[in-house]
Amino acid sequence: MAEDEYRDVLDAAHRRAQSWLDTVAERPIHPQLDVDGILDRIDRGWSRTGVDATAVVDELADIVEPGLMALASPRFYGFVIGGVYPASLGADWLVSAWDQNTGSRQPTPGTAAVEEVAAEWLLEALGLPAGSGVGFVTGATSANMSCLVAARDAVLRVRGHDPVAGLQAAPTIRFLAGDGVHTSVVLAGRMVGLGTPTTVGGDSEGRIDVDGLERALAGHDGPAIVALQAGDVHSGAFDDFAAAIDVARAADAWVHVDGAFGLWAAASSKLRHLVTGMDRADSWATDAHKTLNVPYDCGVAIVRDEGAMAAALGAHAAYLPAVAEVSDPYDHTPELSRRARGVPVWAALRSLGRDGVVELVDGLVDAAAGLAAGFRRVPGLAVVNDVVFTQVCVTAGDGALTAALGDWLRAEGTAWASSSTWRGRTVIRFAVSNRGTDAEAVRRTVDAVRRGAAALGISG
Repeated sequence: MAEDEYRDVLDAAHRRAQSWLDTVAERPIHPQLDVDGILDRIDRGWSRTGVDATAVVDELADIVEPGLMALASPRFYGFVIGGVYPASLGADWLVSAWDQNTGSRQPTPGTAAVEEVAAEWLLEALGLPAGSGVGFVTGATSANMSCLVAARDAVLRVRGHDPVAGLQAAPTIRFLAGDGVHTSVVLAGRMVGLGTPTTVGGDSEGRIDVDGLERALAGHDGPAIVALQAGDVHSGAFDDFAAAIDVARAADAWVHVDGAFGLWAAASSKLRHLVTGMDRADSWATDAHKTLNVPYDCGVAIVRDEGAMAAALGAHAAYLPAVAEVSDPYDHTPELSRRARGVPVWAALRSLGRDGVVELVDGLVDAAAGLAAGFRRVPGLAVVNDVVFTQVCVTAGDGALTAALGDWLRAEGTAWASSSTWRGRTVIRFAVSNRGTDAEAVRRTVDAVRRGAAALGISG
């Protein structure tokens, strides 16, 4: 290995990355080319001889950049995607350079130790029980899946069935959720053998019907898992955790909370009332690349009973190093091998401090409130959800006009928001997740929406 073989290629990567970051806030958010357009730019013939590494990096950037969406723009509101803090990005680059397989504490003590501290800080920030098991996974779906594996095995063990023997002869597990359950929970349930959750009803904002949950649990005396929600994907609403968990506890059900972005309400004294009682659940899932603004990919699975998490997810083999009575990172995730995802989390929390996390969360909520206030002043538009956290849903009344406004906005490029269907109507959904969405970003977004409404003839 030549002494300087990485220097030129990393300099090229830094140059191209810095150029992207310097322009991402002001460039049109939509990609310039679609997949077919990008494919046309790629030399599809695989050469017999190799290409200089620095040239490869520049070629890659030239090919890909026209197909990049400016997801880190402060005016991107689609899919609940945050931006990136500088400390987290720098840490993520180091994680790639160090190339540590952070599955075990023994061979990779440096990154494993930093992840353990990141886990402690996360639990403190989110008001969750100290000592809970924490696993750094790819995203919210894998976090929900990891928690539901632990839940499945735990409720079966209580009923006398060893999950190691498989599910074929296991008691039937009721898997229950509100009508607003997110697709990541549905997918996770299918992957772990629970099937699609039975929905028990919900209110107009997507909060679970606690009476419906009680009726559903009363009709079944076997094992049960209840999925609650911190932050509905359309309305941002939070389930009534105190009441729902009381009902679930009375039926000896495991309670899981899907809080991909909403779990972070617990960090703010102004918002903590939204999650009252949430800390009494058995497991929680969140996504650090959403509200915390760390690079993709970084979901977080949290289980109160660390032993149950390790029993369900832990790996065992003679060749694997282990320390007696201490869980390894691979005991908390479905992966035996993985990059050190928790290191950028540590970097974000370290750079922000406790107060900075509070300011981040409160700032996102303030920006959502600012968007809602601005949209209400646009003739012909209505905000149709109670804006309690970071989600804002807008309609132009007529479904076709609303869809057209969403298309106009995304094509114009100043701001990007997702179109969706909620409560039987077409809406444009603005999800505020980027640390850079300040008052000026809000003003420019509202102005773009106002211009779009005027161009389409939308009026009060």
